[in-house]
Amino acid sequence: MAPATGLWRQTPPAIFPPIMGLFGLGLAWRQGLAAFGLPQGLAEALLGAVTLLFLFALVAWLAKPLRRVSVVAEELRILPGRAGLAAGSLCLMLLAAVLVPYAPGAARGLGFLALAVHAGLAVLLVRVLLAGPEEGRVVTPVFHLTFVGFILWPLSAVPLGMEGAARAVLWATMPVAGAIWAISLWQIITRIPPAPLRPLLAIHLAPASLFSIVATALGMTGLAEFWAFAGGAILLALVATGGWLTASGFSALWGALTFPLAAYATALLALGRASGDQTVALGGALVLMAATLIVPAIAVQVLRLWARGTLAQATNAARV
Repeated sequence: MAPATGLWRQTPPAIFPPIMGLFGLGLAWRQGLAAFGLPQGLAEALLGAVTLLFLFALVAWLAKPLRRVSVVAEELRILPGRAGLAAGSLCLMLLAAVLVPYAPGAARGLGFLALAVHAGLAVLLVRVLLAGPEEGRVVTPVFHLTFVGFILWPLSAVPLGMEGAARAVLWATMPVAGAIWAISLWQIITRIPPAPLRPLLAIHLAPASLFSIVATALGMTGLAEFWAFAGGAILLALVATGGWLTASGFSALWGALTFPLAAYATALLALGRASGDQTVALGGALVLMAATLIVPAIAVQVLRLWARGTLAQATNAARV
């Protein structure tokens, strides 16, 4: 039987990680411009453009579950699908953070919706893993996106006055990230990851960066400094092994290199602004400059693959 025809029947979830990186870059610019007392226009224009891009991508992907809802579970059976769907729901949390200065009520509602969607995806992923083969239950850096990703919600919750709930999310997600880091370290020591999957190791930087951002927002400066230092150590390790990480050449999984770098820039800029330490802020500005060169370049490449129609096949996206 010939495959069904129609618009957006095989939209790949792999489009969402680089869009998440662009959201992170826009928020990093918002933080950076504020840290140095500069006008916010550039950051807000970037965030507006990324919002439109995300909404288009979201509509394109939603065309699949609207036709057949079971496709969500099918996407979660493969690694690019797991990473993509987690990034998609996390983009909703980032969009809530974008909306805070403009529409606090909408930001609050969207934040709660994103929490519910992300929790639903986490539960569904657990079901898929338990029902699937044992080798498919291996812990990967993508677990950070699914099970630690709730830490993005405080980015909108704190400025909206929900400090208590944000603090609870921070303390709840830190041990989960710690467990994933520990297991992943043991895996690297005992078995070298296949070259195509190595870019996913960059995701390990994201939780440390976000813990620092949220701790800074909550006034927990000591904790923020600890996680900023930990994130710096992870970033140095990633830079030192950059050639090894990217040995297999460009692929859609390079999207994993985008959002952690933007998050770490934001962490340093926020900490420098809160503590008044210009050295930390300048470090954040340098990381932001690097992210500004790297994140859009990767995003354009991934989105170009989508436009050409090759991204779905390359990432084995489900078809409806």
